[in-house]
Amino acid sequence: MDLAKQAKIVDSIHDTLDDFVGQRLRVRANMGRSKIVESEGVLTQVHPRLFVMEVDRKRGRKARQSYQYVDVLTGTVELSLNGEPLFAPFVEENLEEFAMSVETRRVVA
Repeated sequence: MDLAKQAKIVDSIHDTLDDFVGQRLRVRANMGRSKIVESEGVLTQVHPRLFVMEVDRKRGRKARQSYQYVDVLTGTVELSLNGEPLFAPFVEENLEEFAMSVETRRVVA
């Protein structure tokens, strides 16, 4: 996938999330080394390259977590509203194109 297309998709994710500011979302983030963090919270801020969520912790405490739009594009961070994924089409399309580009590189090499 070329950089221009990735930039458009990231902008689209930003614009979509801007409409969800103040709403409760569920976040599933792959932190690496087989560590997956799932939490629920309110989308509080949307910035040009990242978004901030205030997530619920134990004993009624809250914490702020920031994520990058690129992580949503690559599927590292998954967001859902009422059990419905918000960005599944972007991620699936991105993964399919990535798999095809890897296959193309193998054939060429």
